[in-house]
Amino acid sequence: MLTYIKESIEELRHNVTLPSKAESSNLMVVVAVFSVLFALATWGVDSVFSKLIKLYFTNVLN
Repeated sequence: MLTYIKESIEELRHNVTLPSKAESSNLMVVVAVFSVLFALATWGVDSVFSKLIKLYFTNVLN
């Protein structure tokens, strides 16, 4: 386990590079756009299922 931790720290020090500020900004915009799209898709599916369930129960119970 200690060897794994030491190798992980070594890899972080020598092999990992941080993106530039411009690249980070672009990636942040991409994540924000996909988050909004995913939220809208989830809301849409939830609305459709809600209406279907409401329609089902009004027709079955009446």
